[in-house]
Amino acid sequence: MVRSMTGFARAETSAQGCQLLWEMRSVNHRYMEVQLRLPEGLRHLEAPLRERASSLLGRGRVEATLGLRRSAETGGSLQLNQELVRQLAAQAREVAAIAGDSAPLNPLELMRWNGVLEQPVPDEAALAPAAIAGFEEALAGLAMARSSEGARLAELLEQRCVEIERLVLQVRTRLPEVLPRIRERMRERIAGLDVEANPERLEQELALVAQKLDVSEELDRLESHLVEVRTTLAADEPVGRRLDFLVQELNREANTLASKSADTRTSAQAVDLKVLIEQMREQVQNIE
Repeated sequence: MVRSMTGFARAETSAQGCQLLWEMRSVNHRYMEVQLRLPEGLRHLEAPLRERASSLLGRGRVEATLGLRRSAETGGSLQLNQELVRQLAAQAREVAAIAGDSAPLNPLELMRWNGVLEQPVPDEAALAPAAIAGFEEALAGLAMARSSEGARLAELLEQRCVEIERLVLQVRTRLPEVLPRIRERMRERIAGLDVEANPERLEQELALVAQKLDVSEELDRLESHLVEVRTTLAADEPVGRRLDFLVQELNREANTLASKSADTRTSAQAVDLKVLIEQMREQVQNIE
């Protein structure tokens, strides 16, 4: 199964009056790299979480962030900082004594003062089981997203393979008429030189030139590489590196075809081949 290296997932769990929100995203990378952003009290989970991600995902750069927020549904009511209120009230009375008559102290104004109302600070270490559970859920979602994207990439690669096969068949079909034309043009050029050539030697030279311009082997190798691409796409393992190598081989044969071509139509088809292969290369860059 083809798996992409790009994907996104999120998962939410709750514990200790908190909501824990995991967000994961991955992009293509030459190797496996996992970056975790955790609250200070959960930093001890970095190593096992990184190991877990590496065991499930073959390649790519993964960024995972855990956010914490108080959950109104699970309790965690506000607490009044009584000592701070007493200090503020005392200071307010002193100000009233100095300034003279003033409006009575409004409790709502006191409540707006920073620090008067506090939320209990959660014990982050106690959130570890919920954090791990959320991580597993998000990781599974990310793996599923990468598989889904990989299936789409496999379809696109198969479409390119079909197009390449079509072009290869067109070039192969025209070979029987292209080579005789090349030989005829060479005969005409030699005749235009107004020199007498040894017919046997001339025929040998024409055969050598025709052999150099024959692209049958390149077409055979292109078809062989396409078979390998399809076999690789069906493998149940990370296939990105092998596909990358096969695309390089396809491009090499297309370049040779273009350089050996002495026919304008074949040259144009070689360019079309290179365009398709370049599209495949871009898609393969995202495959695990």
